Amino acid sequence: MSVEEDVMKIQKKLTKMTSDDGTGQDEALELLKTLQTMAINLDVLTKTRIGMTVNALRKSSKDEEVISLCKTLIKNWKKFLSTPSTPSKDNGSSSKSKKESKDKEKKDEKEKDKKLPASFPPQSNTTDAIRLKCRELLTQALKTDGDNPNSCGSPEELAEELEECIYAEFKNTDMRYKNRVRSRVANLKDPKNPTLRTNFLNGVVSASRLAKMTPEEMASDEMKKLREKFIKEAIDDAQLATVQGTKTDMLKCGKCKKKNCTYNQLQTRSSDEPMTTFVLCNECGNRWKFC
Repeated sequence: MSVEEDVMKIQKKLTKMTSDDGTGQDEALELLKTLQTMAINLDVLTKTRIGMTVNALRKSSKDEEVISLCKTLIKNWKKFLSTPSTPSKDNGSSSKSKKESKDKEKKDEKEKDKKLPASFPPQSNTTDAIRLKCRELLTQALKTDGDNPNSCGSPEELAEELEECIYAEFKNTDMRYKNRVRSRVANLKDPKNPTLRTNFLNGVVSASRLAKMTPEEMASDEMKKLREKFIKEAIDDAQLATVQGTKTDMLKCGKCKKKNCTYNQLQTRSSDEPMTTFVLCNECGNRWKFC
């Protein structure tokens, strides 16, 4: 049996151990030790994607020994991404020349470390232009606030994980897939909704969960309170809402600046999108849509 097949078997077993309850850590430790002894190269890493599985196990595990071994494996595998360093030539020159050569080697090593990708394994599991563009948009949305010291991973890594979950649901890049990505991007980069972005970066909200959240679930606390207020008013004044709308003083007319308004809510888009609110100013008759 080839190394790739052995790694694939271990990968499948480890995938089942990345649950939040942290079960199976003893078995996971043995599997990780087995991986440490195997002759794994970049080709095996790319085909089996064992790097992502080990990284996922690192995030979900509560066992310090498992976490430590995961970090060691990932650190060792990252070395495959850099080209072998060129040894310095010893031509019998003076000790000063040797020192300069060693300093140059250290500098080159630091430069190589900086050029290594932020995520592992390298993002080469797809060449689809649309999917790559969506990952780029998600990455930019996650970078809105700059670096997050408590982040579970780099923006690139988390964006790839989120896009994978969205793609897994639709199995293609049709309009449903694009709309799902757009709604995640819009909510993640919304300056009025930093909680969603922070929770995703810190692992409070998983990629699989965020991929399927409704607009109402992703909404900011301010928007949720406003919707709750609308619902309460609609329930308290159900008969009026059926005939001529619900009165509210929470909305201000853009023309007369008065807060004497009436609103109605209708489902004008797809069922997974929020309802559209139509507002009428009772003072001047101005009408507008409140999204």
